[in-house]
Amino acid sequence: MLLKRILLLFLLTAVLIVGCGGGTTVSNVPIMPAVIAVPGQAASGALNLGPAITAEMLAQIKDREDVVVIDVREQWEYDEKHIPGVMLIPLGSIPDNMSLIPADKTVILTCRSGNRSGQATDFLRAQGFTNVHNMEGGILAWERAGFPVEK
Repeated sequence: MLLKRILLLFLLTAVLIVGCGGGTTVSNVPIMPAVIAVPGQAASGALNLGPAITAEMLAQIKDREDVVVIDVREQWEYDEKHIPGVMLIPLGSIPDNMSLIPADKTVILTCRSGNRSGQATDFLRAQGFTNVHNMEGGILAWERAGFPVEK
């Protein structure tokens, strides 16, 4: 387990050096509850999503009480612009903040382009999380689809 953690931290550090920078602040931004009907929703109301979702799907489900959206970019990137109502846990701090990630909800991870959030999704699945999903294309796809961002 220690070896896996060291390897993950090495990989995360390499990703951070190449693709980002800044601090490792964690912040919680409240998620506004709402219940809406969405494609892919099981009869029981639970979501039945594949490993990756689109920006359009996220827009439909992000405000549900049983969905948590986590941005894994750095604080400075989040401060520049982010999807309204998302929680920030930078990629490099995920191993130390896994207790903030609910195992009983659908967790959608996002970043700038989908790369870092894909790595975070894979890591969390390897740690036993079964209901985590990557938003393909990240905030770039979110903006291309015309959805709002906060600054």
